[in-house]
Amino acid sequence: MAKVVQADALREFGKAVFDALGVPEQDALMVADSLVAAELWGHASHGMLRLPWYVARLRHGAMHPTDRSAVETDNGAVVVIDGNHSMGQVLTMNAVELGMARAGRYGISAVAVRNSNHFGTAAYFTRKAAEKGFITFLATNASPAMAPWGGKEKLIGTNPWSIAAPAGKRGVVVMDIANTAVARGKIYLAAERGDPLPEGWAADEQGVPTTAASDALHGLILPMAGHKGYVIAFMMDVLAGVLTGSQFGHGVNGPYQADKPSGCGHLLITLDINAMMPGELFMARLNQLIDQVKEAPTAHGVAEIFYPGELEDRHTRHHLAAGITLAERTWESLSRLAEEMAVALPALINDTSQEAL
Repeated sequence: MAKVVQADALREFGKAVFDALGVPEQDALMVADSLVAAELWGHASHGMLRLPWYVARLRHGAMHPTDRSAVETDNGAVVVIDGNHSMGQVLTMNAVELGMARAGRYGISAVAVRNSNHFGTAAYFTRKAAEKGFITFLATNASPAMAPWGGKEKLIGTNPWSIAAPAGKRGVVVMDIANTAVARGKIYLAAERGDPLPEGWAADEQGVPTTAASDALHGLILPMAGHKGYVIAFMMDVLAGVLTGSQFGHGVNGPYQADKPSGCGHLLITLDINAMMPGELFMARLNQLIDQVKEAPTAHGVAEIFYPGELEDRHTRHHLAAGITLAERTWESLSRLAEEMAVALPALINDTSQEAL
């Protein structure tokens, strides 16, 4: 049976776990919030499922609990930061704050982060900047997950990227996608739930398509849109890995590899809308575009058309009211962490077999 908990209780649990590992209080709260945000959006693949991975990396010393970052290059609108293997969420949030400050001064900024760690969902950070009136682009590289087009050996990461913009009365519009048919976390989530994979998601170690999550974990995730997904992922590695001075290709290790430094890199580009047009005018124009999308005729069997980020906002409202549903194996992992660290588990609302939205 799945377990249902309130978001606030889950956030406090995550914070307590990170506190116990020496993560500063505000950082612990923010990293925990990033995991809970993914749960609220309906993206459990990037939520509390990953907490034990982060714990293992902190325990092994592959990821450091405190911020040890240092500015390597500062050219005003362009800054390069060496994360020195600090927590990915902390480094990226610092980059967002710096990116907004520099974009406010120069109109646009680029902040590169090298030697970082997995930062959860990219949209968590681009949303933060969009809520303050900036357009942001964030790219990261990741450990090898797909083969180059035509190959059968893992070399290219999912290398996700996100773009977000303020949308006035509608909050923000935001996209966050991996360049594979599915994010790797969804493979892990399917394995945790014992669910088969849809066809077209993954292949086994020999490059043969599979619907078994266990085979996919040791095999390949297939690119989205065939060769197009491969080349986009390749170019994101250019931006986030090669350009930032971080690792790339085979050199990047994943968050589930407890004893290996990640070496991943991020590139954040922040645009001050007011440098191009008044912010209110931009948001009015964007809402006209959204209106056109919402009013477009729907295909047979489709009740409604959504703009990017709308579903996540709806899921958040639902989960704040009804609670977050955790898979049984995820709850078992959190229970083990609670026992090991003498941290209280969040109180359950009720047990249910109903899946979250």
